[in-house]
Amino acid sequence: MHSMTGFGRGSATADEGTATVEIACVNRKQAEVVIQLPRELNELEARIRRAVLNTISRGRIQVSVQFDRSSGAPAPVSVDLRMVDALEAAFETISRHTGRNVCPEAGDFLRTSGIIRIEESGLAAETVWNAIERALEVAIEQVLEMRSAEGSDLAKDLSTRLTALEKTAAAIVEQAPTRPERYREILTKRLRDAGLELELQDERVIREIAVFADRCDISEEITRLDSHFRKFREYMAGDEPAGRPLDFLCQEIHREFNTIGSKASDAAIAQHVVEAKTELEKIREQVQNVE
Repeated sequence: MHSMTGFGRGSATADEGTATVEIACVNRKQAEVVIQLPRELNELEARIRRAVLNTISRGRIQVSVQFDRSSGAPAPVSVDLRMVDALEAAFETISRHTGRNVCPEAGDFLRTSGIIRIEESGLAAETVWNAIERALEVAIEQVLEMRSAEGSDLAKDLSTRLTALEKTAAAIVEQAPTRPERYREILTKRLRDAGLELELQDERVIREIAVFADRCDISEEITRLDSHFRKFREYMAGDEPAGRPLDFLCQEIHREFNTIGSKASDAAIAQHVVEAKTELEKIREQVQNVE
């Protein structure tokens, strides 16, 4: 089981410079990847997104990419060949007009604005991708390690709280069989207070108690709770993302305890149900941190 929070930072060096990638993850129901990188490298965004989503399936994932060029790396130079042709054509026109052979020199090309351009950043996406990819792998690995460590802590806390829920359910099971007998005593007292003397073996009394016993029977709910508890532990012990299944199980467990509280009509059982729902709310809060 893994947490959804984590941080990682990776660096990798190439001839062109050093790539640095930072990844920060926080809680979110769905996977959302936000990528910040130099404008010249925008075409790499889809690759970075795929690499992240291949390993992280849930949470808000902030990815920051920087590339610092080496001081010795040559800045790319571009030449506008159309302007070169235009300049040569201009000199030919001058030669024809003056009758003198006038040829452009190197300085003429350098002095003419726009013919030779030195790129400001000179970042070529394909050239620097290898370094960025290696830095990204390091950052992702660090994120996964942190999420795994926090996931282990979450699993311990959830296991402790789940044990408390199981004990509460066991206490309810212990209380439940006494409900029909207590109801019989209450029913008998009410009849006597009303001046009605009926034998405890009277068919009407027996039928009333049987109907009550059937109405407050919680054996099915307890069976489903036991199943939910086992499944909860299975998901916690697995390697697959468990956040959504655990959240669903919390809803189902809450439903069963609600039904038990409605059926039981008993102060002691109602108190156990309140305790269970309070503990379950804490579990649900922790589950929101699980991938």
